Amino acid sequence: MTLAVSFPKSGQLLAQLHVVSCPRLATRCISTTRVCEKNLRAGQHKITNNRSKPLTYEQAQPPYKIGVTKSWNSWNTSSLYEEKERTSETTVEDVFIRKFMLGTFHNLMLSEVIIKRRQNLIVICGLMYRGIAPRKMYFLQGYTEELLSCLLKRPVRVELQTVESRKDMIFKWI
Repeated sequence: MTLAVSFPKSGQLLAQLHVVSCPRLATRCISTTRVCEKNLRAGQHKITNNRSKPLTYEQAQPPYKIGVTKSWNSWNTSSLYEEKERTSETTVEDVFIRKFMLGTFHNLMLSEVIIKRRQNLIVICGLMYRGIAPRKMYFLQGYTEELLSCLLKRPVRVELQTVESRKDMIFKWI
């Protein structure tokens, strides 16, 4: 049995009293917040008045679909149960790789940098704007692979896809 009391002056305040068969629990079952109403706006972008903020496909997805239509930005197994040896090192390496990629391909990366770890191999993926000559892009890709392989002491492969214009990445405006 639930008894709901609302106060007319402040429409947001709602007190609920749950009658429980156990008398000891009946004293603790007063709720002043509405548990049923979940905050569905957490982790989502705020809508602007004139819809001038562009969103990519990944940004437009709600956070509860991260395992369904959206993917994780780092794929590693070092944070699993009883894997305590390289957890912090992997996190620091991921941050370093992201900053290195954004610095090397300055103002050219259009998506998040995806880092996949497959055994000893690190695969770095991303979408890039086709704003420089192909020869320069291939040089930067080889430079990134060689330098990160030497610094991280494991093979690194960079897989980049190019996009004709920046407007091709816009999924919707909010």
